[in-house]
Amino acid sequence: MKGITLLGSTGSIGASSLDVIARHPDRYQVVALTANNDVDTMLAQCRQWQPQYAVMSDSDAAQQLHEQLAGSETQVLDGVAGLQQVAALPQTDIVIAGIVGAAGLLPTLAAAQAGKRVLLANKEALVMSGQLLMQTAHDNQAEILPVDSEHNAIFQCLPVTQATQAQSCPGVEKILLTASGGPFRRLPLEAMASVTPEQAVAHPNWDMGRKISVDSATMMNKGLEVIEAHWLFGIAVQQIEVVVHPQSVIHSMVSYSDGSVLAQLGNPDMRTPIAHALAWPDRIASGVEPLDIFEVASLDFEKPDWQRFPCLGLCFEAVSRGGSASIVLNAANEIAVEQFLQQRIGFTDIPRVIEQTLEQAEIADASSQIDDILAADRDARIIATTITTQLSRS
Repeated sequence: MKGITLLGSTGSIGASSLDVIARHPDRYQVVALTANNDVDTMLAQCRQWQPQYAVMSDSDAAQQLHEQLAGSETQVLDGVAGLQQVAALPQTDIVIAGIVGAAGLLPTLAAAQAGKRVLLANKEALVMSGQLLMQTAHDNQAEILPVDSEHNAIFQCLPVTQATQAQSCPGVEKILLTASGGPFRRLPLEAMASVTPEQAVAHPNWDMGRKISVDSATMMNKGLEVIEAHWLFGIAVQQIEVVVHPQSVIHSMVSYSDGSVLAQLGNPDMRTPIAHALAWPDRIASGVEPLDIFEVASLDFEKPDWQRFPCLGLCFEAVSRGGSASIVLNAANEIAVEQFLQQRIGFTDIPRVIEQTLEQAEIADASSQIDDILAADRDARIIATTITTQLSRS
């Protein structure tokens, strides 16, 4: 019986994870659940799963949950300290890192420091602190197993015994990172500026949260995945190619020096990579219907449109630039997407905010110190907020 801490249990990754866990009550036990401020969903999850701990990032939400769980054996914690505490619990074997954005960095690091198996769905942890996180995992014999469908597919196509050994794989020529192209792959360029938040979150293939859906629509999500793959698999960014694949059936591919290309296929459902990472190297049922290749019938591939998706190019530039550029890029994007969802800036303003923030921010040397990483993140957010304010007034 493996104990599980689920970081971000009320989001889409959390819901999919709990669905898989529920199918295997003889293998897994939920030790801790965490969320930001969704008290109602967390309350329902606590009553169903009866975890030892429940954490709300928001202190007011934590107080509400504490009152609602009066008489329960579930202990309610709050804030970043609570997240870090449950990520490192001795009774926890597996930590599912499903918190969206920079907020997931510190508890993910805490899990790595405690030597846990970390199911990484939070790509920002690697974007912001790839060197630190991978070194921490190595030093503490933690396992970093990717849950992003693309990186999980790559992991399945690499001949490695654990993700952190991927850089030693001989014969790997290139990683082919697939992308659906999002909802605006065929939208006329002149119409991009008038895209609404409702249109941007309506992904054609995947059921995701609002922030990640917007990132998919701008292809920032794919750019962040390029940076994540660079750190996770120890491969040069020049060996990573983005391939637009509208059907989202091939989740990614690995090209080898002998001419072989290995691909992982499946229906677009996050329960597949979650189940794979939970049980690896074993295989367990995920609840996902088997892929019907006759129904799929055809698979299409395209090169990405760099003019349509400038965020993708900004990601390649940031990781090539090095230092704190990726931290600045991620922070600016989070601010820009938040402002777009609140209808304060336009859809095409998102890459403008990121580009201008990268121009104005001081790009420091690469750092393995968490305080320096958080400082770069904080300073970039201040700059990006100022830029979005100016854009909203123009």
